[in-house]
Amino acid sequence: MRQTERLAADAAGLAEAAALLRRGGLVAFPTETVYGLGADATDAEAVAGIYAAKERPSFNPLISHLDSFDSARRQGVFDGTATRLAEAFWPGPLTLVVPVAPTCTVSDLARAGLDSVGLRVPAHPLAHALLERTGRPVAAPSANRSGRVSPTDADHVLGDLDGRIDAVLDGGAARVGVESTIVSCLGGAARLLRPGGIPREAIEDLIGRPLEGGPEAGSSPLAPGMLASHYAPRAQVRLNAASFLPGEAALLFGPGTPHGVEAAHAALNLSENGDLVEAAAHLFSYLRRLDASGAATIAVSPVPDAGLGEAINDRLRRAAADR
Repeated sequence: MRQTERLAADAAGLAEAAALLRRGGLVAFPTETVYGLGADATDAEAVAGIYAAKERPSFNPLISHLDSFDSARRQGVFDGTATRLAEAFWPGPLTLVVPVAPTCTVSDLARAGLDSVGLRVPAHPLAHALLERTGRPVAAPSANRSGRVSPTDADHVLGDLDGRIDAVLDGGAARVGVESTIVSCLGGAARLLRPGGIPREAIEDLIGRPLEGGPEAGSSPLAPGMLASHYAPRAQVRLNAASFLPGEAALLFGPGTPHGVEAAHAALNLSENGDLVEAAAHLFSYLRRLDASGAATIAVSPVPDAGLGEAINDRLRRAAADR
């Protein structure tokens, strides 16, 4: 088993992380959403290492991260809508699925054999510096075992992947706390594939029309996060809990003390003030903590479905799906 190195967020740490990526290694690094597990997207063997470390289904494609929109244009074909979205929200928590460009160097394995590619320019300064130094697209799904709760700090990464990857670049806690919004811009349509850090309303305001709802029925996943059971803790998850049963772990939202919470095995509140941004930032960390409590069930209070609440509820529904 390899030894996973924790690298400091300084010039030496960045240089070592970039060198590892260029040599085909696996390096977890922070973005403004969650920590990503990075590998050289142009190197199919390195990408295979991601799938092996995560134990991830090979038909679920990976997002490739770039240091700029100019770099992204060499990988994908951007129509007018995709260009407007990139110019408005990059760098930031938005992934765009676009047709592959003739100059695309992202490996077929990273694209899961598709003729489209998921691209993102992250806003985190450490991620940007690493991508600049690496000088090539970096495939980076969330840095956790497939289906587990996504990591929002370096300790979470090591808890899942210690000994399975080369290094983690420690940049502290992630700010947004849920993954990027994914929008497909294929065939003239703009389709929301995954809610995330950019609310649907902000995108629709920019493009002046509603986003189509989701992937085509029966289609293969076009992007990460589209399998029915995903982001799953070991405990069962019970949604929209108005009260709590003895022995359950309670994941709360908003003010007040719901019935039965005093008998809960453990309890955490995503945001006592009902702040969806705060709730998003706490979501994965709190799911991990409640899962680690040993409770067989995590019961979750209702969360409003507006703004970032849509992304939070999407994650919770996937965590609760049959598996």
